[in-house]
Amino acid sequence: MNRMTGKIVLVTGAASGIGKASAIRLASEGAIVVCADRNVKGAEETAASLAGATAVEFDAASAASCRALVDHVIATHGKLDVLCNIAGIGGFGHAAQVADEEWDRLIAINLSSIFHMTKAALPHLEKTQGNIVNMASASGLVGASYASAYSASKAGVVGYTRTVALEYAAKQVRVNAICPGGVDTPLIAGGSVMGTIEGIDFALVARMSPKMAPLAQPEDIAAAVAFLASDDAKFITGIMLPVDGGQTAG
Repeated sequence: MNRMTGKIVLVTGAASGIGKASAIRLASEGAIVVCADRNVKGAEETAASLAGATAVEFDAASAASCRALVDHVIATHGKLDVLCNIAGIGGFGHAAQVADEEWDRLIAINLSSIFHMTKAALPHLEKTQGNIVNMASASGLVGASYASAYSASKAGVVGYTRTVALEYAAKQVRVNAICPGGVDTPLIAGGSVMGTIEGIDFALVARMSPKMAPLAQPEDIAAAVAFLASDDAKFITGIMLPVDGGQTAG
């Protein structure tokens, strides 16, 4: 398929996991992809295998870096068709033991970065009648034990996505989010620390397990990103698309 031919697509978190898989999938469908990540070496490795792709160092925790990234895309390519906000981090622990610094960092990277990126990108997306694909989470739709800060950040993404979608629908700018469940990525691999949390109730953890096995692969989420970014989804805006193996089905 060549659904993205001629489209300039910005993907954050492109050095690994879902971001990398999404950059690869979008490029395979014809997009010119800007791969952004704090791990610029990883972003460069992703871009090196993709026709026309470039890599940019990017700090999702910095509002200035978010604005500079969008400015760079416009200065380099003259337009922006799709913004994929995929950069994110996780965190686990008892709600009463979450450090202030951890809370602030999770909110900054997982939620505030989407605000800053979206704010900078919207004037350009209006010109191209482009769209935004945000990365929320199944944990933003329902509670996730021992992930209070992460869940709060992703629930914020859900609310923000819906609101911007409503405001910009008449301007033909679509805004959607994907809500993955368990995905085999470095972020989930970090979940192994749960085994070291004192007093953890694994029955609560099991409630948030996918009903299908094994865990999703990054490519499974990337396929959903490519769909929402494409004209195949031209009448879809404001949705939270679970790709979670039935995790939130009940």
